[in-house]
Parts: sequence; structure tokens; C-alpha cells
Amino acid sequence: MSSASPFSSTDQLAAAAGLASLRPSARMPVLFLGHGSPMNAIENNEYRRSWQRLGERIERSFGKPQLILCISAHWLTRSDWAITGMDRPRTIHDFGGFPEELFAQQYPAPGAPAVADELAQRLNRPVQEQPVIVDATEWGLDHGTWSVIQPMFPRADIPVVQLSLVYERSPASHFALGQQLRALREQGVLIVGSGNIVHNLRALQHTSSPQQTYDWAQAFDAHVAGLIQQGDLQGLTRFQELGQVARLAHPTFDHYLPLLHAAGAVHAGESPQFFNDDYQMAAISMRSVIWGDSEPVVSE
Repeated sequence: MSSASPFSSTDQLAAAAGLASLRPSARMPVLFLGHGSPMNAIENNEYRRSWQRLGERIERSFGKPQLILCISAHWLTRSDWAITGMDRPRTIHDFGGFPEELFAQQYPAPGAPAVADELAQRLNRPVQEQPVIVDATEWGLDHGTWSVIQPMFPRADIPVVQLSLVYERSPASHFALGQQLRALREQGVLIVGSGNIVHNLRALQHTSSPQQTYDWAQAFDAHVAGLIQQGDLQGLTRFQELGQVARLAHPTFDHYLPLLHAAGAVHAGESPQFFNDDYQMAAISMRSVIWGDSEPVVSE
């Protein structure tokens, strides 16, 4: 089990102060991480090791983030976008049928309630053009967030907030909200989308190798990767035009929407780098992307 977070007085002040507490910084990168199975959080596999290396790389190249804003596939709200605004977000174990070791995991990072309050007023819900709401009591950090953030920043001393997904809104709306996050990158905010480019739990093959997948999964993953490489990030919103291939890749597309938020926060001309570009259990693409970092991604 993770130990309690050693909050310093500086950390506590950062959590208590608003957006003015976020100092101007070198532009932080944007991440989309394929998180796959919750077991990746505790297994000593290439995915978890890549997240560990990624955290070290970010601190080395950009400095320690002042805040992490994560958009996870696992927080869906019905009609309004929401942002977590509690002092101590709880670690949510939103899964079943896994070993007790996984349920014992805790990630006691602080929240940033004053930042969340101000950020909610700054962000406008697309179409409605109303402020995002603040959730100060109900949610926390679900496994789409803590399973990837814990290996990256194991000290749990960086404030973390989550932004929800509104499944009923159009893909273009999710991209538009991501565009509103761009300026935060110059204020020490690391933006992380956590989902999967292909995610079909009905088609899992538990004995498959990372290189084995379905034709439709490979086709969808390759299409998305091509758009990202071409810089056609707006084109990512039109994934449903692929018809049956898209429906097989995402029977429900909650795991795709975090990619749209992350892509929206990318500046024109920022080159992507891919890593973990293989498959878990044949029907989950683990392809991950970092924008805004010129250092080559090195795999094992």
C-alpha cells in the first residue's frame, strides 16, 4: 500500500490558493495515456515502467508540475462537465474481480479546491457557454487517473484535479473544451488524458500477445495514429464516420473521449511521439502519445 503523502507547507499553500498560485512556467507537455487493465498499476510490466520513466523525464525536462489535470474515461457526468474540488480526493477502486493488492492501493495526492473553483469559472461548457460545475464531495481519483499518475509521481505531492466527461455531448464539444485548457500548460499544469484508442471488453483474448489484435482494432488504431501524425487533430472528432470499425473499436466511446480533450490542448505545430503502441488482450490499444517534448521516447 502507498504511504501517506508528505505534504509540505508549500504544497498546502498551492492547494489552498487559486489560479494566481500557479507560476508562469515553461510549457508543459500534453499526454494521452492508454491505461488498459487496472492491473497495470501494480504489475512490473512495460506499461507501468514506461509511466515511471515518463514521470522522471517530465521532471527532468520541464520541472515538477504545479498541478496535474486528468481527464479519465471513468468519470462520466450526465449533463454538465464537472471538476473535482475537494481538499483530499479519495482513491476510488472502480472495478471488481481483481486481487486485494489492487484494492489496497491508495494515492493520497492533495486536491486544489481554490484552483478548481476559479478554473470552473474560466472554462465554459461548449454550446451551453456556462461555467463547469465543481464537485467538492462526491468523486475523487478513479483508477483511470491514479493507476497512471501513481507510477509517474509516486510521492503523491502534486495536487491533482479531475475533469469529467459528458458522454451525451458531441465529440467536437469534448475537443472544444480541451482547447480551453491550452493556456494552463504555461502555468505548470500537466494535462493528462487517460483512456484507450481501442477499447472493446467484449472481445478480450486473455492469452494473446501484445502484437496480436483484430483487423478492425488495427484499422481503427492506425487511422487515429495517422491523423495524429498528420496534425489533423480536429479530424479525431469524426471517428464515428468509420462506421462498423468504430463501433467495434468502441462499443461505448468513453475511453476515446479523453484523447479529444488532450488533442484539443495541443498547440499547432507540436509534434507527437508514440509509445506503448501495442495491444493488451487483443482488444485494447495501449498506444500513448506525448506532445510538446522533443526528447525521443525510448522503449525497453
